Amino acid sequence: MIIIGEKINGTRKKVKEAIAAKDADFIKDLALKQVKAGVDFLDVNAGTAPEKEPDDMVWLVNTVQEVTDAALCLDSANPEALKAGIKAVNKKPMINSLSGEKVRVDGVLPLALEHQTELIVLLCDDDGIPSTVEKRMEIMDRLIAMTREGGLPDNKLHIDPLVGTVSTDIKSGVLAFDAMKKILEKYPDVHITGGLSNISFGMPARSIINQAFAVLAIAAGMDSAIVDPENVELRSIIYAADVVLGRDRFCMNFTKAFRSGIIPGKKA
Repeated sequence: MIIIGEKINGTRKKVKEAIAAKDADFIKDLALKQVKAGVDFLDVNAGTAPEKEPDDMVWLVNTVQEVTDAALCLDSANPEALKAGIKAVNKKPMINSLSGEKVRVDGVLPLALEHQTELIVLLCDDDGIPSTVEKRMEIMDRLIAMTREGGLPDNKLHIDPLVGTVSTDIKSGVLAFDAMKKILEKYPDVHITGGLSNISFGMPARSIINQAFAVLAIAAGMDSAIVDPENVELRSIIYAADVVLGRDRFCMNFTKAFRSGIIPGKKA
């Protein structure tokens, strides 16, 4: 499972305050804790006003890179912020995200094609999030035709089918699993990603629902996720699901995570 750490995001109150105050120590601490928890990418989202976002993105990138060489996921719908972030990174980043919305096709896609980055793709467009798998596949078809024409390999795409909440639609999980399976049937080389906690918004005991969703999503083909990597229960479930589904060769990832303390438990 490719883990994208979600915590450096300016839409979070404390992160927003840290960006405004240029509190580098707070951001560095967030980065290091996520790296210790075993992320593959650190999501970096300034979330500030468009005119400020490029400078704030660069500050975040530079601040994080002072304490870790982890790969970054530059998260913005603002092409200028993404351009600034790409110039500042030390290694090729992931971009979050492209969608079928014209503003993103015109502004974000060219950057991903120019720099041949990993790219998160959201299956929505200017009409919003489709209510059916078929409509999401239509968006997928249009976008993947563009990425292929631009020379971006399918294996650099992380497709987010956009998971709804069961509190507003009890079929949200089923729709997401169906979409994941159909995407991989047609485009077997892409990754499937998404926010694992979206499914439980508005529900009590959210962690239990998130864990159940994670296992079923992994079984449906999800191999990339945007999560809080310090959520020990969820991370443990992800590692365990990969083992049970035969995705963890010789159980090496699970064993390594256990020995490093990412997965809690008594040593044998």
